[in-house]
Amino acid sequence: MSRFAAPSSVRHSGGRAIAPPISAAGAPRRTPVGWAASRGVVVGAVAVLLVGVGASADAVSDTAASDPMVSGAIVNAAHDVIVGITNSVVFPVTLTGADDSGLSFADVDLKGPHGGFYTTDVFCETATACTTVFTVNAHPAPGSDDPVDLANANAGTWSVDALVDANDGDSVFAPGVGSFGLKRAARLTVNASPEPVAKGARITITGKLVRANWDTYRYAGYAGQAVKLQFRPKASSTYTTVATVNTSNTGTLRTTVKAVKDGYWRWTFTGTTTTGPAKATGDYVDVRP
Repeated sequence: MSRFAAPSSVRHSGGRAIAPPISAAGAPRRTPVGWAASRGVVVGAVAVLLVGVGASADAVSDTAASDPMVSGAIVNAAHDVIVGITNSVVFPVTLTGADDSGLSFADVDLKGPHGGFYTTDVFCETATACTTVFTVNAHPAPGSDDPVDLANANAGTWSVDALVDANDGDSVFAPGVGSFGLKRAARLTVNASPEPVAKGARITITGKLVRANWDTYRYAGYAGQAVKLQFRPKASSTYTTVATVNTSNTGTLRTTVKAVKDGYWRWTFTGTTTTGPAKATGDYVDVRP
């Protein structure tokens, strides 16, 4: 279960007991951030001495390559995380990496705008992958020790930090190993009238774009956004953009078009850096000769 915690700048990588994975002989050794680099300097100095007494260059290379590494993080199968105002949203984060002894355990932190922060940890399912699951909601978590909720200011691009242990006890800290969009959910409505309509007459298309307000737990109009009006003929499965209209200061939409043939009208919104996309269900208009 994901949880809220103090920002990573005031957290420590060590100091808490962690049950060892089944494959390990003992508990993983927790190592402060930056330890891997200083350890490399010491190992390098020892390696030079070994070479001086007949150690092979291959032995030096093998020793220097023993630290674990994190190659990337995939969040929610590479899709944005879209959150409304009611339901919890659960999504996976998978770290990939390598170590000669295999990856063992991972602490994963998600960091967002204006102090947004979630953290969790997990034992790795394979020697090269560690998958954990996060749960987020606009509302405080009932009964939680950390009843954190999302605020509108937290919407935007989030980053992934990881502290990963190997089975041999080595650790590596990988800041900014991945990123994703955590966005407010949007909704669109449409209405085309009159229905039916005479061919060549004007049809009025209206609608409204709203998005989740994580501060008030309601949906509210999204002002000043470009929304596409699209049409699909009755015998077709493909929508074509007919016009682009900006929403009013309350999120409403309105335009008129000429009635040419039977078909479906809808509004579609591609989304922004803070808000997810939305499409209205097509409204059918019968055009009569």
